[in-house]
Amino acid sequence: MEGDCRIPVACCRPRVLVLHALFWGLVSLRVFGAALLSEEKSIGTVTAVKPEAAPCWLLEEFVVTEACVRCSDFNTKSQLACRLTGYVERVNCSQSSREEYKSCRSVLMEEHLFWKFEAAMLALTTLFAVLVVIRQRRLDRLASEKVRRQIESI
Repeated sequence: MEGDCRIPVACCRPRVLVLHALFWGLVSLRVFGAALLSEEKSIGTVTAVKPEAAPCWLLEEFVVTEACVRCSDFNTKSQLACRLTGYVERVNCSQSSREEYKSCRSVLMEEHLFWKFEAAMLALTTLFAVLVVIRQRRLDRLASEKVRRQIESI
């Protein structure tokens, strides 16, 4: 009864405790760092955005004149719209008749990312299923050895 409530001895070793502290420290740094960066970006964009600098497709109706295409390396560095997703579409604003580029999400890119995610999940599922089977066989072997030792001691 008493053995069921105890923490395994392996979890209390200094090396394991240091690894746990390091892991959770890195995780918390990533989470809090991402939160701080998003706050800085939102504060920076609020003060830097001017009404005349806003793209016309945010303020008025528009028509897509060129479908979503991948940006070249030069355009990725030079155009703000290319930096977000790597794909842009040309739009024509109806009231001001201006042509601008708008960032978009490519169907091919989304499909490619979906299948990469599915493959990763399948690989992880297979890996952990194999690990569960191996661990179960090991535990079964340990249990049968324990029973065998108990029977031999009688």
